[in-house]
Amino acid sequence: MREPTRPLPPLIPTPDGGWRTTTVLTPVSFTTRGLALMPPSSVIPVIVVPGIMGTNLRAKAQPRTRDEVNREVEPGKAVWRPPNTIPGGLWDAFAWDNCTPKQRQRLFDVDTIEVDDGGPAHIPHGDGRLHVHPALARERGWGEVHADSYIGLLCALQTRLNQTFLHDDPDGERQIRPHWQAVMACDPARWGMPRMKPLTEADLDKHARHHYPVYAVGYNWLECCDKAARRLERRIVEIIEAWRGMQRQCDRVIVVTHSMGGLVARACAKRIPDRIAGVIHGVMPALGAPAAYRRMTCGTEAQDIVGKFTAMILGKTTYDTTPVLATSPGALELLPTHSYPGPWLHVGVAQPSGRGDGGETVHDFLHLPNEAVPNPYDIYRNTRTWYRLVDPALADPAGKFLARKGGITKAIKDAISTAEWFHKGVLGDYYHPNTYAFYGADSSQLAFAHVRWIGREESGAHTVLTAANVTKARFAGNASEGGRRVEIEPGSTMFFRPEPPDACGDRTVPYQSGAGPAGKVEHLFETRGYDHQGSYKNDDMLMLTLRLVVRIVQGMP
Repeated sequence: MREPTRPLPPLIPTPDGGWRTTTVLTPVSFTTRGLALMPPSSVIPVIVVPGIMGTNLRAKAQPRTRDEVNREVEPGKAVWRPPNTIPGGLWDAFAWDNCTPKQRQRLFDVDTIEVDDGGPAHIPHGDGRLHVHPALARERGWGEVHADSYIGLLCALQTRLNQTFLHDDPDGERQIRPHWQAVMACDPARWGMPRMKPLTEADLDKHARHHYPVYAVGYNWLECCDKAARRLERRIVEIIEAWRGMQRQCDRVIVVTHSMGGLVARACAKRIPDRIAGVIHGVMPALGAPAAYRRMTCGTEAQDIVGKFTAMILGKTTYDTTPVLATSPGALELLPTHSYPGPWLHVGVAQPSGRGDGGETVHDFLHLPNEAVPNPYDIYRNTRTWYRLVDPALADPAGKFLARKGGITKAIKDAISTAEWFHKGVLGDYYHPNTYAFYGADSSQLAFAHVRWIGREESGAHTVLTAANVTKARFAGNASEGGRRVEIEPGSTMFFRPEPPDACGDRTVPYQSGAGPAGKVEHLFETRGYDHQGSYKNDDMLMLTLRLVVRIVQGMP
């Protein structure tokens, strides 16, 4: 009969190709041995790339010029480190709600901030053991990302990918670990599939021949995604070379993305496809999301109590969101792209139905993009219409661009042109040849597939409405609930407010954009049961991710 064992702390790789761990001396009478399982020498790093606002940011620790000095916090101090607990969330919500537009612009000055790796980097097991050594987790970038959103995913991947079989059976027979048994038994219908090729023990056997160290790679999400892609490229090359330097076999990585991280990874994979074995995209806004337009023009929507506090942090009104997003290429790259199915921006007016029941009939007057304005980026660049994306008067409360040629208007248009260049010139329709993706199409998680402004005339106003006068109307001021006062003609004012979300999705990305990779990837999964931020917290999506890693590995030597 085999002697009982106890697990030792996670192994740490050594430069000479070995591994080390720590234990304690015990009395001779204590016969339980310490057990550490030696990982294989073949290494496939798994890289997790977060979504927008999923990377912690700080003021540049060593600014090289005066323009790189953040004017709100000292060098190296945190600028964006989202809360990880409910009490922390409440505290942050009220703190951010008291932050002025000027302070927000100064804090999120794209030229003065960088990735902050100082966030929480590990979560312990219930019994006190750790998924990975804390120093190793920080070295692997876990502190770069929002802990509440991603540490659970990082821990699950690190633990489950590297623990395939149990080897402590009294008869010496190996057993498939419970988490892999669950993946094997999962009904494909939970992934939107009527059937799938079964996951076999032979598949797991090949999977278990490799070691899967899990990394997080954040990025400055205010910058163009092309810059983020180049940072990801550098990290991938560094990680591969580091393992080779420790005398391991390591040629390619597997990339797992969330939301906007998918755009970053696609741009990176286009540059170094041979360094990447496969990509798994989760809830990627492949064609952009109208919610980005809605949040800039109206502030962050609040569909429930959690959304209310989230809006307090991200910005409840256009006065809060515009100074941060208007000149941020990264944020603008989430807008509906030239490939998004249109028209998606609509203007209508609600008028009495005439049936005597108090009902209304909505008459549409404008749909964009259209034949006259086919390019959505021209819609974004137009700062004169009342339904404009950006009001220049709100975009520079800190006066950063006052002394610059062209002022804030040029800065806005330059950022939009950068987003257009990224979408058309860098990204295009490219996907890594071995890509899998899943997206939300849930009728209980509605998202904006369209943004629809609906107007109502003020009491006593009787203006003959036409497409021409509604389109050319003059902006007269912002109103409550993201609304706008619009002067149709002198003396005739209407209130336009955005309609609620209208399409199946995940509360952020509508199914139309989530399904964008169709026909361009190995497989696309239409799924339900989660919201955008919580996609990888969903057990079904985590099991799907594990299964897809195994599938990618099957095609490797």
